Amino acid sequence: MSVWLDKDSRILVQGITGSEGTKHTRRMVASGSQVVAGVTPGKGGQKVDGIPVFNSVPDGVAATGADVAVVFVPPRFAKAAVIETVDAGVPLCVVITEGIPVQDTAQFFQHAQNAGGTRIIGPNCPGIISPGQSNAGIIPSDITASGPIGLVSKSGTLTYQMMYELRDLGFSTAIGVGGDPVIGTTHIDALAAFEADPATQAIVMIGEIGGDAEERAAAYIAAKVTKPVVGYVAGFTAPEGKTMGHAGAIVSGSSGTAAAKQAALEAAGVRVGKTPSEAAGLMRALLG
Repeated sequence: MSVWLDKDSRILVQGITGSEGTKHTRRMVASGSQVVAGVTPGKGGQKVDGIPVFNSVPDGVAATGADVAVVFVPPRFAKAAVIETVDAGVPLCVVITEGIPVQDTAQFFQHAQNAGGTRIIGPNCPGIISPGQSNAGIIPSDITASGPIGLVSKSGTLTYQMMYELRDLGFSTAIGVGGDPVIGTTHIDALAAFEADPATQAIVMIGEIGGDAEERAAAYIAAKVTKPVVGYVAGFTAPEGKTMGHAGAIVSGSSGTAAAKQAALEAAGVRVGKTPSEAAGLMRALLG
């Protein structure tokens, strides 16, 4: 089994005719994903490597039965693209685009919540992959295999590193939730899904400095998660008061520090590595 994405998922790529959309569509197809449609307004009727392009998401969904949208459109068009996907009733929308204004993200996420039918992953994220089944986004598909570990991460590159370090054990699903201040799917959402997934035996959670998402996840783990969880928090050496990489990774005083997050996670029974490799070693020890 897997979480939210499987071999039957039918993917529509918004912005498929752009350079990033085309490149990553080819990578998704090469990894075995069913990419059934693309959308670029004004370019309906064209094809990208045989994949039909439509002028709108409703047209693409009606013609192909797409149930996953991956958004590669520029930041200024992203809000409209996501709202169009929500209104078309697509169950899963993966927003890869970075640099989307926070107000725009808040508005399209609220629109999705009000509509009630679309899960948003991202924005500013690498996407979601169920190895050997489907890949929606930009996560490399050849660095790991299918297996019993569920992974949820704020960081794209650390997602890739953890998948590679534990490639011999493998993953049920890896989810990059993104590091912006406002995101659709949270650590807690992913933890709940992994807890409910019988194929997931253990969970790796990667966080980073800034905000309180990891502290809230720790409280959820203590109350609701029975499976073993290993954690890593990026940013132990980050200076206070500076935004580091992701827009949400800013530390003010003791709030949002890596040490505070580590303490909260360990209090909830999570084993926390000081480096990604150490966290991978802790997971390896857990699964024997």
